[in-house]
Amino acid sequence: MELDIIDDYKQRVTDARQEADKYKTLANTYSLLRLGVFALIILSVYFAIVNDNFTILAVAFVISVCGFMWLVSRQGQFERQKEYFDNLAKVNQNEIENILNRSNIYNDGSRYADEKHYYGADLDIYGNASLFQLVNRAATSAGNDKLSAWLSAAAVKNTIELKQDAVKELSAKSGWKLELQAKLIFANTEDINQLQRLFKYLYIPLNLPGEKWLSKYCKIAPYLLLAAILFAYFYPAAKAFPILLGLANLGIVFSKAAYIKKADLIAGKIGSTLGGYAIVFDKIETEQWQSAYCNDLTKRLKAGHTSEKIKELSELINKLNYHLNMIVGFLLNLFFLWDIRQIIAIENWKRDNQHNLEEAFDVIGEYEALISLSSLAINYPGWCFPVISDNTAYTLTTKNLAHPLIDSKKRIENNYELNDSLHIDIITGSNMAGKSTFLRTIGINTVLALCGAPVCATEMRVSVMQVLTYMRIKDSLNESTSTFKAELDRLQMLLGAVESDKKVFFLIDEMLRGTNSVDKYLGSKAVIEQLIRKKAVGMVATHDLQIAELEKQYRDYVRNFYFDIQVKNGEMLFDYKIKHGECKTFNASLLLKQIGIDVDS
Repeated sequence: MELDIIDDYKQRVTDARQEADKYKTLANTYSLLRLGVFALIILSVYFAIVNDNFTILAVAFVISVCGFMWLVSRQGQFERQKEYFDNLAKVNQNEIENILNRSNIYNDGSRYADEKHYYGADLDIYGNASLFQLVNRAATSAGNDKLSAWLSAAAVKNTIELKQDAVKELSAKSGWKLELQAKLIFANTEDINQLQRLFKYLYIPLNLPGEKWLSKYCKIAPYLLLAAILFAYFYPAAKAFPILLGLANLGIVFSKAAYIKKADLIAGKIGSTLGGYAIVFDKIETEQWQSAYCNDLTKRLKAGHTSEKIKELSELINKLNYHLNMIVGFLLNLFFLWDIRQIIAIENWKRDNQHNLEEAFDVIGEYEALISLSSLAINYPGWCFPVISDNTAYTLTTKNLAHPLIDSKKRIENNYELNDSLHIDIITGSNMAGKSTFLRTIGINTVLALCGAPVCATEMRVSVMQVLTYMRIKDSLNESTSTFKAELDRLQMLLGAVESDKKVFFLIDEMLRGTNSVDKYLGSKAVIEQLIRKKAVGMVATHDLQIAELEKQYRDYVRNFYFDIQVKNGEMLFDYKIKHGECKTFNASLLLKQIGIDVDS
């Protein structure tokens, strides 16, 4: 199945690269034609001089300039098309690499890592080789933030089901999804604070002195100067008048240079970027949606005519940037007071639209998060969408559950059942038999399930609950915290969460390892008994067989499971399959013997 999906992506890459090559050829052709037009201008100058007829020069100049501008416009379109197909090839190639080796051109979420989060560090949610790196297809900072929020906390049942429907719809629109990614890829390398600075700028008025009369004067200024030029042409004695008027226009622009620079400092650098976002908004708005979640998001954009408004702002900012060409800027400011005209137009836009812009980009972020989850459904069609249970007690039943970050050729599938009940499961087993991996498999798939994503299983039914892990406990030199103190802090967090949160499902891997064996057993037993009294639910993986004895004392609450090991001819064989009961075979002495330490002696 994976091979068919990879072959589909490879064909898309080939098609996109062919289109990119086609538009590259066209762009190069039009670039040569521009040189030809320039040569015609030179030739017309020659004929005008030879024939002493400057009418030829005037006509040729007008025709050539118009032709040159048309060629520049067409070449720009072809270059943009080439860039789009290059990006389309890039996102398709990324899907291939993501399936084959879990690499990703998108952010791995390292900036969201938090050692004190309920499960983020223990379940490899963020950072290199993480769930975020596998899933993420968000180019914008808003999309990354949204995906991080979804993976950091469970949603409510209704929201999860709405997201599932949206993810299913997007997974059926694979081509559309990839095209949107290609149109948004430019945001993947931009400054993550760029849009935040724009939002801040939009809420701060420029307070341009004399804005009202300047706005009116800018409208009549070109007509006044043109009239002055014509008047001076027919009455040479008044030739100083248009010069003085032109200088006055330039003086007005110069007097507002500080305000123009202030507007240009933030807005001037984002005009083309906003143009790219306008295309993205338009693509979302014009698509037909069936799922309630996508429909609601799209309605929010359509209600504010978002794509039109963003395009309008982009064009205003790009017009302000005309002054970057000194000659063009001089002429435009001379006649139109161009810079003042544009910053006033931008201020008017801000007053009319500032409150809608940030919400619109939040919609893009939500779509990117949904697209990220849909990549799992597309790339791994064997995964399932879990049923979200609303039973009173805890439900977490699975068939063929496996870890999504382990290669499909290597990972082992397991079944597990917790059906509308309250249990603490004690899991014993040898070193390297699979206890820790199983706990992480349960945890990471539950995180996926409760954010609306498909899970690495053929069946899953799960309650909405708060996952809390106790696994990779370590000391901290910066905080002067020993391993044992760090374990106590984690236990305090667990007990506090059980008291305050509605449903907590805990995953504990080898409790109190930072103390001696007697205190370890007594402390672990006391913690589990307190969790039983609080009606807490979860799993405890341990090497300590005495903990498994709790099943005899709490038959209705504690269940024993184990991971087995077979030793044949001194070789350890693992099947990594969870079984009911206590583990009877351990392998520490064998492992020590392999490195030259004979325990028996």
